[in-house]
Amino acid sequence: MSETPSLPPLPDRLSINPSSRHHVAEVFEHNIGIRLNGKERTDVEEYCISEAWVKVASTKALDRRGQPLMIKLKGTVEAFYI
Repeated sequence: MSETPSLPPLPDRLSINPSSRHHVAEVFEHNIGIRLNGKERTDVEEYCISEAWVKVASTKALDRRGQPLMIKLKGTVEAFYI
């Protein structure tokens, strides 16, 4: 018998930035997918399911620290393991 490892539950809010308080390292040991309004997104930096938004990096604009500016997109957010 082979036991399948249980996946940690996906949090309501998650960020890929390790310095964020919403970063959960054990979730990122597995592949995660995000859907916004039924369309799968691959450029999501942070999401919140209960508040119905995702943040994606701007392509050209930078903040004063040289990091890309984040754009908040609103809609129905679904997070899932791939």
